[in-house]
Amino acid sequence: MGLFQSFDIVASGLTAQRFRMDTIAQNLANINTTHSEDGGDAYRRKYVIFEEKTTNLDFKSTLEKYRNTYMGNGVRVRSVNTDYETDFVMAYEPSNPDADENGYVHYPNVNTITEMTNLIDATRAYQANVTVFDALKSTAQTGIGIGAGA
Repeated sequence: MGLFQSFDIVASGLTAQRFRMDTIAQNLANINTTHSEDGGDAYRRKYVIFEEKTTNLDFKSTLEKYRNTYMGNGVRVRSVNTDYETDFVMAYEPSNPDADENGYVHYPNVNTITEMTNLIDATRAYQANVTVFDALKSTAQTGIGIGAGA
């Protein structure tokens, strides 16, 4: 694995975790959104799925992948999914204009504690990638210093 490939792997991790933090921020920003612009349902929580980033799908790259099983190419966002498994939070507010015929308002299925826990996890992963990037940068600078001094 080359030095620049290492930088690419770390950069992909930084980008992925930043995107995850943006998605979490979107969830928290919409925690009280009871209907969409077109009058539809309340906001539904979104979450990010990552997968290994692959470069090519030709025979040579597939062979190399299986020969060097411990070499990676980084991470990328596979999809942003909407949480349909968790129910809306229902609150009895008969005077609210978004209340249904029984007086209940459907609030988004966003849990602040879950989102903050995910945000801390994403922040720690981002910080770990920054630490690796700094170590790689230091290694590259040392190598350049050795090469320049020779």
